[in-house]
Amino acid sequence: MGSNRTKRYAAEFKQDAVALVEATGRTVTEVARELEVSPESLRAWYKQTRVDRGEGRPGELTSAEREELKQLRKVAAEQARTIEVLRKAAVFFAKENDR
Repeated sequence: MGSNRTKRYAAEFKQDAVALVEATGRTVTEVARELEVSPESLRAWYKQTRVDRGEGRPGELTSAEREELKQLRKVAAEQARTIEVLRKAAVFFAKENDR
């Protein structure tokens, strides 16, 4: 049986693979087969490259925007945890003051 793990590729490899598609005019599937990567992966890299160059559809996020969104979600989750701790502390100290 095959592994369910996702294979990671270096950013430079992805860029080179996309450049190969663009420079040769061959299909994504042909280049993917040659490089022994899944066509779906290469297609996603190609699409993201176009979005990063401003050639995507309105509303599609660039790689930089995706990274910023990821960081903002991380900060928001951390702030939510902090707020919950502070809320519990306020309840605890309010009960202590009532005694």
